[in-house]
Amino acid sequence: MSVLVCVGLVLAACGNTAPGGTVKIVSDLPMVGSALKQTQSIVNAVQQALTKRDYKVCDGKWTVQYEAHNDGSEELNNWDERVVRENAALYVADTSIVAVIGTYNSDAAKIMIPILNQADLVMISPANTYSGLTKPNKGAEGEPDIYYPNGRRNYTRVVPADDLQGLVAAQWGQNLGAKSVFILNNGEIYGTGLTNVFEQTAVSLGLQVLGHEGIDPAATQFMAVAQKIVSLNPDLVYYGGTTQTGGALLVKDIRGAGYTGFIVTSDGMYEQAFIDIAGEAAEGVYVTFGGLPPAHLSGAAKEWAEAYRTMYGAEPEAYALYGYVSAELLLDAFDRVCEAGQLPTDRLAVRNAVFGAQDFDSIIGKFSIDANGDTTNSTMSGSQVKNGEFIFITLLGSG
Repeated sequence: MSVLVCVGLVLAACGNTAPGGTVKIVSDLPMVGSALKQTQSIVNAVQQALTKRDYKVCDGKWTVQYEAHNDGSEELNNWDERVVRENAALYVADTSIVAVIGTYNSDAAKIMIPILNQADLVMISPANTYSGLTKPNKGAEGEPDIYYPNGRRNYTRVVPADDLQGLVAAQWGQNLGAKSVFILNNGEIYGTGLTNVFEQTAVSLGLQVLGHEGIDPAATQFMAVAQKIVSLNPDLVYYGGTTQTGGALLVKDIRGAGYTGFIVTSDGMYEQAFIDIAGEAAEGVYVTFGGLPPAHLSGAAKEWAEAYRTMYGAEPEAYALYGYVSAELLLDAFDRVCEAGQLPTDRLAVRNAVFGAQDFDSIIGKFSIDANGDTTNSTMSGSQVKNGEFIFITLLGSG
């Protein structure tokens, strides 16, 4: 059974027929373990976007009902495939649900997408970056078509994908002065896809790859691979994975074994939980991220971050921004559905409107959703842990 996280709901007094009524959306994120601070921040941002619109769309005629669902379990303390499948079945069966904001983990997405696809139930992810979910020839054999059994795309994301992130991470490593690298991934499609791009780019740049291995994401210590790294002495260690799949403990053991070179990690580690778990070992670690950190936003995005701090009394985590943008995009899609004379309770109409977003004027600037479901936004940044916090270092580009 889906685990429902209580959030404030605004309920309509009228029915689900024109000219107004209630339209229901959900988010699907792992609201457990070390991911909770990040995912709760995303939920907060979704609520923030809805509150700004007074939970209304279509000139105030339709009211949005929002539920935040948990796709994790206490047993795994992380996302759980069983729960993801149960949630997906629930969303399909509840015909009042017309959109899902999620998932957080790319491996959860590959399970949920095809289930929702058969019902034309649109997904907007604020965090998934695995390229194979959407892009032809960027993942495993059969991807991405295997995720879309009805032949229509129903999955979108508002963050840049890993074919860009892996590329700029390797370029950044070279710019830092590295000439040799050792690569580690978390064994999931997110980590393996990302590190494969990193390795291909590193080789093309002339970097020497001393090894590329997967770790056991459930392990609690990584001294064997840490000692191997020390013996090979690469200039840089690159890890593609998340805090929840051993990332923080891996960094602790690598530093504990005596490695003093560069460590570069991916966006799955760009959260306070990584610093909290890794402690002093996190100092100096570099992290890539799609977009700018909350503290370095400008314009409308900066105003959003300031409003978030006022509303919740806390600093937004990195992906909260994209939770807000996901909700913005969905609310705009509802308005366009109504403008076209259709009902926002029509799943296919909502799906078509989300994919029809062109030059959408969001708080991070204008972007479009392409035919694959990808955003045209390509801003990437690099930060470093200094004195127990992430400090923005540079924008990262493909040139």
